[in-house]
Amino acid sequence: MNHMSILFAALTSVGFVASAIAADAPASPAATPSTPQEWAGKMLDPTQNAAAFKDPAAFQQWTNAIMNPATSMAMMQQGMDPNTTMRMLSGMMNPAAMQNYMQFTDPSVAMKWMAAGIDPRFATALISQGINPNAYLNMMAAPLSPQMMGLGTQMLNPAMYGNWMAAPMSPNAVNTMMAPMNPNMYTNWMGAGMNPATYGTWGQMMNMPAGQAGGIPIDPAILLKLMQMMPAPVAQPGR
Repeated sequence: MNHMSILFAALTSVGFVASAIAADAPASPAATPSTPQEWAGKMLDPTQNAAAFKDPAAFQQWTNAIMNPATSMAMMQQGMDPNTTMRMLSGMMNPAAMQNYMQFTDPSVAMKWMAAGIDPRFATALISQGINPNAYLNMMAAPLSPQMMGLGTQMLNPAMYGNWMAAPMSPNAVNTMMAPMNPNMYTNWMGAGMNPATYGTWGQMMNMPAGQAGGIPIDPAILLKLMQMMPAPVAQPGR
C-alpha cells in the first residue's frame, strides 16, 4: 500500500469520526406547531415543509395535523392572502430551502425510517389516527363550521380581489422580484452548498479538523510531499 492510500484512508477515518461525534451530539429540538395556523404556515414554508418527512416522530405529528380539518381551512385562509405567495417565493430563493431538501441525502434519515418500519409502535400510532371516529366526525362537520362559512364569505369580498390586483406593486412583491438581481443571494447559495450542515450529519465528513482527530494528525504539507513523490506518467511512444 503506497503513501497516498494510507493518507486517504486516514482522511476517511477522520471524516467518520467527526460524523459520529456530530451524530451523538444533542440536536436542538425543532419547534412543533401548536395551532392549525402554525401548522399551515410551516407546510407552506419551503424552508421547513420537508421536516415532517425526515423523522418518523415528526411525521406522526404531521399526519395528526392533516387529519384535523382546521389545518386545511387554515391553509385555505392563508392561500387567499397574496402575502403568502410572496413568502413562498422568498422561501424558495432562500438557501435554507436547499438545506431543507438536501438533508434527505443524510443516511441517518433512511436509518430512522428503516427502524420505524419494523417498529410496531409507529404502525399502531398511524393506524389509530386512521380509525379514530372523532377525526371523521370533525371532517363531516367541517362544511358547517363558522370557519368554513367565513372562507366562503371571504371569496365574495371584493377587497380580497383588490388585494390580489394591488399585490404586484406592493413593496413586498417588488423586493421579492428584485431578489434575483442581488449578487449576495448567489453568494449565500454557494455558501450553503459548501456548508456541511446542509447535508445533515454525514456532511460533517467534509470538515477538516483543526487538530488531531482519532489520534491521526493531518498536515496538508504531507499531502503535497507525497504528491511530489508520485512517479510521473511515462509518455507513450507515438505509433
